[in-house]
Amino acid sequence: MLEVIKIDNYSSGLRIDRWIKINLMKIPQSLIEKDLRNGKIKVNKKKVKSSYKLKKFDKIFLFNISYKNLKKNIKKFIPNKNYIKEVENEIIENNSNFIVINKKAGLPVQGGTKIKENIVNIFSNSSFFENTKPYIVHRIDKDTSGILIIAKNRETAQQLTSLFRIRKIHKTYIALSSGHIDKYKDTIDNKLIRYEGTRKIYERATTNYEVIDTNNKLSLFKLKPITGRKHQIRKHLIDLGCPIIGDNKYFIKKTSKKNQLMLHAYHLRFILNNKKYSFKADIPDYFKNILIKNNLKLKGF
Repeated sequence: MLEVIKIDNYSSGLRIDRWIKINLMKIPQSLIEKDLRNGKIKVNKKKVKSSYKLKKFDKIFLFNISYKNLKKNIKKFIPNKNYIKEVENEIIENNSNFIVINKKAGLPVQGGTKIKENIVNIFSNSSFFENTKPYIVHRIDKDTSGILIIAKNRETAQQLTSLFRIRKIHKTYIALSSGHIDKYKDTIDNKLIRYEGTRKIYERATTNYEVIDTNNKLSLFKLKPITGRKHQIRKHLIDLGCPIIGDNKYFIKKTSKKNQLMLHAYHLRFILNNKKYSFKADIPDYFKNILIKNNLKLKGF
């Protein structure tokens, strides 16, 4: 049996293996690799690797995929009005083309096999998108708090996506890390490793950083990523010997009961249709409390 699926805007930019896990079923990477290799899953009638990133107007061809219907029994999460309102209260900017929110830590941008609450689902049920749908133009990690842009129409989504791609949207992050370095201002420019199955992939990554304050045990960083690699800031601070507090993937050191990741997307600026935009997202209280406890100050913020 053959089924053809035209991808929607939410899927643009997703790796094909990630799309399979979200839209079909969470299955072993090895099985995905096998089905792609054997041509049971194709894009535009062509074989692709698991690293292939889906594009607008792509069509996914499924040939006798036995695990496809398993997701039909999964109940769709519908957020209640109070939860929607709670997230809406974090909106920083609302206009006819996009909204900007201060995303709380722990809330993923998109759904997955084990993920119910997510930004896309919440705003799909929000009055702010009553006559349209949320278009995701960039992502921040689930455990990272801070600024996120969501487009309200396809044209704006395409414009913003292009600006991110050509690095015309400038982002500033705040991070609290364990450790101390002598060089307070510099650029990290190296190659980060990611894996496709067992194969290593090297990607160049660049981040400008500045130490805002330190007490010789902890360091408070301002970071401006130039490239947009996965977990780039987290990995770069590991390279500096200053892992981010609360990072349960690369570094585990409890600072609170919830062990929050001390990484916040603080500032974002860009020019769209000849108009300048600049947005800042308040730092979460738990982040501020840890700074106060350790006598660290956000100088210049």
